[in-house]
Amino acid sequence: MNTKNLICKEIRIDSNALEIPRATYQRELNMDRVHKIAAEFDERIANEPKVSYRGGRYYVFDGQHTIAARKLLNGGKDLPIRCKVFYGLTESDEALLFAQQTGASARLTAGAKFRALIYGGDKEALAFLKATESVGLCVDCKQTRGVKRLACIATAFELYKKVGGEVYREAMRAIVDAWGGDPDSLRAETVQGVVEFVDLYYGEYNRRRLVTRLRQVDPLTIFREGRAMTSLPGYKRYLYQVYRLYNGSSAKTALPMKF
Repeated sequence: MNTKNLICKEIRIDSNALEIPRATYQRELNMDRVHKIAAEFDERIANEPKVSYRGGRYYVFDGQHTIAARKLLNGGKDLPIRCKVFYGLTESDEALLFAQQTGASARLTAGAKFRALIYGGDKEALAFLKATESVGLCVDCKQTRGVKRLACIATAFELYKKVGGEVYREAMRAIVDAWGGDPDSLRAETVQGVVEFVDLYYGEYNRRRLVTRLRQVDPLTIFREGRAMTSLPGYKRYLYQVYRLYNGSSAKTALPMKF
């Protein structure tokens, strides 16, 4: 993002001139949040909505719920609102700023943030999307569980950044080959267990054996038995389940425990 020629001014804009780009990077309006903001609204500490002036129009990239709350308090009628207006942003810039918003804004879901990163052209997010789709999965920004729909976006994206594209694709392809995209196989814990296993034993494990061994169990096994395990911390609980399944009772093909 080029900030060299960026100009910012605080001006009053009539609310009917403020546009919310929900068709691209903005999230849907949450009326429960609007009513909550309205009930607690205090003009003395209210934050100014952040707006991009682009192509002769005002686009809100942070603060749509505050705007809606002000209108609600005004009997549903439009009114002038003091806004922080940025000049010189592109639509991609707006999307990336929306994805990075912090502070008083409602926390973005992982799906909403990822959708904005994709729309803004974030290279790492685009590479993660391509890697996930290459193994036959859909990254579901609405985060609804379904066959071949990856809803644990935050976990999977962090794993991608940690292990790299090659290892991530190999692990996710093993999951798909073993369970055919079963929603339970795409739980965050199961995905983490398999990806961490492939990363830890990359170049040592036998892919065919891993897929065969995973296919023999319900994918919920990794989640349930890992959650019940207290002797290992965090993700290692689920890594251990994959490690145990892979080794089975075979001393010949067993991998050494490294964690």
